[in-house]
Amino acid sequence: MILVYELMEKGTLTDHLYNSDFPYLTWKQRLEICIGEAQGLHYLHKGVAGGIIQRDIKSTNILLDENYIAKVADFGLSKSGPLDQSQTHVSTGVKGTFGYLDPEYFKTLQPMEKSDVYSFGVVLLEVLCARPAIDPSLLREQANLADWGITCIQKGTLVQTADPVLAGQINPNSLRKYAEVAEKCLQEADRERPSMGDVVWDL
Repeated sequence: MILVYELMEKGTLTDHLYNSDFPYLTWKQRLEICIGEAQGLHYLHKGVAGGIIQRDIKSTNILLDENYIAKVADFGLSKSGPLDQSQTHVSTGVKGTFGYLDPEYFKTLQPMEKSDVYSFGVVLLEVLCARPAIDPSLLREQANLADWGITCIQKGTLVQTADPVLAGQINPNSLRKYAEVAEKCLQEADRERPSMGDVVWDL
């Protein structure tokens, strides 16, 4: 068996956030990549018959073509079928990557489209801050990007955590709206998170 992808010339989003051999992304490019990824997830959730939950949203699974257009990649953990909360199927184990995993999914062992929304919220912070979802070298309260990001958003200090290469590029209104979207995606209860369609609209 073989899986064939079109050539994604610019590599992964991770490459551009952490690898100095790749060009840095401007704030506008980062926003456009996030919008493209959100559109892809929205299509998976609503545009495919029965719906697909990707279940492993992270920066290494976001590929960029020659024009920096984002594509959703790696469907090894994906689940197809009904995405509503009335489904009775319960997974036998949690699937995904630590740091991006939905806390509600840990409790219920039931994957839902809002689990992808949570993971996407972590990616939004990762894109802004250019730091991993989990960084054990940091202080305990800063090690988990999602928890730390929510704290910074609530304190109004998120701009201080932004990737230094973005200095002077981010309009304050753009950052405010971006932070608002990230905070909504990272709500602990899945019912309080927006749909990916709403995320696309807001971004």
